[in-house]
Amino acid sequence: MAGTGVRIDSWLWAARVYKTRSLATAACRAGHVRLNGERAKAAQPVREGDEVRARISGFDRILKVAGLGVKRGSASVAAQYFVDLTPPPPPRETVAAVPVRDRGTGRPTKRDRREIERLRGLRDDY
Repeated sequence: MAGTGVRIDSWLWAARVYKTRSLATAACRAGHVRLNGERAKAAQPVREGDEVRARISGFDRILKVAGLGVKRGSASVAAQYFVDLTPPPPPRETVAAVPVRDRGTGRPTKRDRREIERLRGLRDDY
């Protein structure tokens, strides 16, 4: 089976990129999986040395195929199926705290709304 390759949806599932094979198939159908730069269909064969890009929750994961597997095993076995080339995520930016109103105070008045907008930086008069 090493010469012919393995279905990409099955490999993604065995490598623990997606939790279920049906999620891997759905990701292929939606165009979230690329094989060597091209959109991959679920039944497309993957071979050792191929580059797989899988979009998971808004971020691309770049994997180089190091081994072929069809059976889902432990995480240590799945780690042997690929080399992770994904760059580290950018550092999180500190976000200003959103002002919180006390419960039961009702709708903000026009003055309150203007103060909230000033705190958020949406308003610069005053």
